[in-house]
Amino acid sequence: MTNLSDIINVLPRMKSGNALITALQILPEYNPELCNADASVRLMALSDLYSVYIPSQMSLEIYSKLHLALLRSMQKKGTKPAVQQQNQNYRAIMQQEYSGIMGGSDSFTIIGTSGIGKSSAISRAINLITENKVIEADNPYTHVVPCVIVQCPFDSSVKGLLLEVLRKVDEVLDTKYYQNALRARATTDMLIGSVSQVALNHIGMLVVDEIQNVANSKNGKSLIGSLTQLINNSGISICMVGTPESTRFFESAMQLARRSVGLQYTTMSYDKYFQEFCKVMFQYQYVQKRTEITDGIIAWLYEHSAGITSVVVALIHDAQEIAILNGKEILNLESLNEAYQQRLSLLHGYIQPSVSQGKQTSKTKKKALIPTAITDNETSDECINIADLVAKAKDESIDIVQLLKSSIPLVEVAV
Repeated sequence: MTNLSDIINVLPRMKSGNALITALQILPEYNPELCNADASVRLMALSDLYSVYIPSQMSLEIYSKLHLALLRSMQKKGTKPAVQQQNQNYRAIMQQEYSGIMGGSDSFTIIGTSGIGKSSAISRAINLITENKVIEADNPYTHVVPCVIVQCPFDSSVKGLLLEVLRKVDEVLDTKYYQNALRARATTDMLIGSVSQVALNHIGMLVVDEIQNVANSKNGKSLIGSLTQLINNSGISICMVGTPESTRFFESAMQLARRSVGLQYTTMSYDKYFQEFCKVMFQYQYVQKRTEITDGIIAWLYEHSAGITSVVVALIHDAQEIAILNGKEILNLESLNEAYQQRLSLLHGYIQPSVSQGKQTSKTKKKALIPTAITDNETSDECINIADLVAKAKDESIDIVQLLKSSIPLVEVAV
């Protein structure tokens, strides 16, 4: 129990460095004896791969951003402006004329390519920040939910989003705000006032996921406008999470761009973190013939995942699943390639590995196949010298591509 004005002291202390990495990390216990168990048991154990969480630099930045945003919101609870805003909200709900007294808190975005782990990073950060799912204050008596996570409606409905906020609060606090709003057939304007009041009293920070839905909806600007009004009327911080699709929307107007300042991430580069990530994931083997990961396998995983960690996990999981089901019982390049061809076929157009599959590279764009001369170590009925062909093409003004086609097998690939 604590005073509402001192509620910030109830939050866990902000972590950093190795202590933060250790706190965020999740490594399920691995039992090597399971490799000799029945196939059904091992197939079930494979699900542990999806529980592994290895924090990256992105994870640390998201944790810090969310923690500081929550602190800014909680510092306002129980202050004089909060009480004034509370009275203003009560008066305005029926008149539907709102004025923001609070202000000062912020909205920001976390934008990143789908599958790179931003939602997992946000979930881990929030679990760490909000050790207490509900904070209880006794002066005045109230309950505060440190963080509420909702999804942006597919049609960017303002009313749908506001009702979802009320429903989420009801789930945690066992209140009836959602039912009362439905029973009263509240309009959108009335809902903004009601949600502002609920947020002022009971919410520390609001996270709106799938915000890219605003980019393809005529209601997009209305939804962002309602979130802005919610900030001004409640003083809470709002975090909007989405894919790069939403960037185009936020850049379309100054007032939207202001609300979108935040963190942006793309696919991973071929760096030490990616290599360590692959090595840890490869330790969770449930096939009977254990193998060790090699630099070639790591490079292959990067080429066939485009630096997206969720695809790496899917490849290693499905490769083992296929190997167990077909009786080969080994995790190697052959089983990984089977998983890529059979299970990830819908992603091939987005990943596009280069022809040079064993090469360590951060480039994922498809490259043209480059013909090379046959070396002395190779056997052939006729050795072709490309330098001679190039000279002949220049002397006789012949198309070099056609000349090469007539001399050696050659495939043209559009790039």
